[in-house]
Amino acid sequence: MNSWPTRSLKEIRNAAKFVSECRRRGFSSGRVTAAPLAAPTLEADSARGYCLDLVRKYDTPSSLLLPYIPRHARDAYIALRAFNINVARTADTTSTPTIGSMRLQFEREAVTKALSGTPPKQPIALLLAKAAEDISLRSDGRTKWSKSWFLRLIDTREKNLSNPPYPSLTHLETYAENTYSTLLYLTLQALPMGSLTADHIASHIGKATGIAAVLRGLPLIAFPGPPNKHSNQPSQPGSDIGATRQGAVLLPLDIMAEHSVREEDVLRNGASAQGLRDAVFTVATRANDHLITARQMLASISAGEEAGHDFEHQNEEEHIYLPTSAAKETPKQEVDRAFGVFMPALATHMWLDKLEKGDFDVFNEGLRKTDWKLPWKAAWAYQRKNL
Repeated sequence: MNSWPTRSLKEIRNAAKFVSECRRRGFSSGRVTAAPLAAPTLEADSARGYCLDLVRKYDTPSSLLLPYIPRHARDAYIALRAFNINVARTADTTSTPTIGSMRLQFEREAVTKALSGTPPKQPIALLLAKAAEDISLRSDGRTKWSKSWFLRLIDTREKNLSNPPYPSLTHLETYAENTYSTLLYLTLQALPMGSLTADHIASHIGKATGIAAVLRGLPLIAFPGPPNKHSNQPSQPGSDIGATRQGAVLLPLDIMAEHSVREEDVLRNGASAQGLRDAVFTVATRANDHLITARQMLASISAGEEAGHDFEHQNEEEHIYLPTSAAKETPKQEVDRAFGVFMPALATHMWLDKLEKGDFDVFNEGLRKTDWKLPWKAAWAYQRKNL
């Protein structure tokens, strides 16, 4: 004869707690009902759309290279590029370095809150927060974005709000490392990936991209547009209003001296200034050297060889990766998985090639247009894993 199973008081209490918890989470009558995710999803979609529009408008090459980033990391990629644009444009969208510094302080606070999971209601911060959460979930909490890299990027931009000259080509490389290379490090973290080899390649690509960006922006800085019409700050005698609107020639001073380039000559004569093309050639050559080094490293690693030289930043705290229980990848597997992050090297190479064909006339209007061949060349390069 069968009898009903008996249950202890403890089991009954546990069952009651389980039912109560199910009801609290939106479960009822043994059936699972969807949690009310519509609002957060709508918010994320809106933030993503805003950031993507920003990237398409101000950084077309990055938007064209988006398909080569793994799907799970695309929100991070878009958020990082939008963040970089927002920070980089601070000098253009504020009337004084003082106001620019205030704007960048807001960016610091927004990043801090976004990485802690409590972003302000601002599209870039919202998408950064979502991406940061995705990274943590995909890595089971082992990987997260380095806040120090975000702050390094902001700090470097702040130091350059008033367009101070670069004392030397080495200082320009440091600027590129602290901005464009750092942006690539953060993108690698979003895969997620913690690889000294990938960081090393990204460092060279970022330096090349950063140097090229300074050259590309040289005409715009030398001959800036009118002051910000939306500023509500009155002009006061003795104030620094307009400090960011005065023309400046952002070539390294040692290179300008080497080729007898005078800033006032460039501001007066533009492309025909004495020695300007030679100076641009020297700076562009350094950018190209970094691209060549990155390509050589990729070729060596693909052939199972060593990178060929040490990574100068390998002892920095952010580049020290502790062993994990996950299956260890070979250097070749790492660079293959990270290849999409390295794709900006292609856009930079194409721009430098166009600069060379124009006899290093950095004022050539064609240099400010995205090469229509980039999508085709990107597909070819990605398929062959060859930059």
